[in-house]
Amino acid sequence: MMKNITGLFLLLILLACNQPSDKSKANDKSAKDQNIIAGKVEQLANGFGFTEGPAADSLGHVYFTDIPNDQILIWRTENKLDTFRLKSGNANGLYFDDQGKLLVCEGGKGRIAAYSPDGNYQVLVSSYQSNRFNQPNDLWPDKRGGIYFTDPKYAGENPELDQDGEHVYYIQPDRSNVIRVEDELKKPNGILGTPNGKKLYITDTSLEKTFVYNIKSNGNLSNKELLIDKGSDGMTLDKNGNLYLTTVGNSHVDVYSPKGQLLTSIEVPEVPSNVCFGGKDRSQLYITARTSIYRIDTNVQGVD
Repeated sequence: MMKNITGLFLLLILLACNQPSDKSKANDKSAKDQNIIAGKVEQLANGFGFTEGPAADSLGHVYFTDIPNDQILIWRTENKLDTFRLKSGNANGLYFDDQGKLLVCEGGKGRIAAYSPDGNYQVLVSSYQSNRFNQPNDLWPDKRGGIYFTDPKYAGENPELDQDGEHVYYIQPDRSNVIRVEDELKKPNGILGTPNGKKLYITDTSLEKTFVYNIKSNGNLSNKELLIDKGSDGMTLDKNGNLYLTTVGNSHVDVYSPKGQLLTSIEVPEVPSNVCFGGKDRSQLYITARTSIYRIDTNVQGVD
């Protein structure tokens, strides 16, 4: 009898230990019930060839590209459209660094360039091992002054690769040298790091997967892990660590928790290409989608 009671007691303890705690239940519920969306998707402007690369400056103005029309545009917080640059080198991805420089993937010219706040233009890198890059697509600057960027190859006059594959590179903080940091992906596209500089997300549109890496002190990457079993064109983060993906071929933006759990989807009238947070308080999600740029109010803030 005593043995039976003791065995039952031990079984109850094991069952109790395997049950999620109230805290973990609360965390799961919090992840599922995050009230992210605060409005409806609105079209701000249309009539473009193919919009891409949205990036917000320190005032919340959103810069974006129209690749086939070879220009960089600005949607200002005053709700008006301006042109920033014509003959942009068929610019694609954009990002502002901590010095306020606009960093540009000039896919048509195979290089990374920068515009300083006073308008000065500089080519940062244009080749690796004496060959031009394929078509730099997306980029992310770290807090040390380095820049990660993806270099796939899409349609163009020359279908041949300029490099020996489609890889990921890192411009070192002195911006005088570039190293290759990932050469196992098929077609790397979207790229983004965490604010603390410890993690890097890279999407692969051919494999249709999104990976996360640890960032090493020298800029190299380690501990590659599959985070989401979907690829993406572009992506952004909010201050809760949620990741916003423009999953390839779908007319919505998918929002994932830091652990890769799908939280919600935002339907868009056209297939999105990229996203960023903008506006004066960084709570508006801007979406580039084919011929248009869209915006939706949220209850969260994007990372700076």
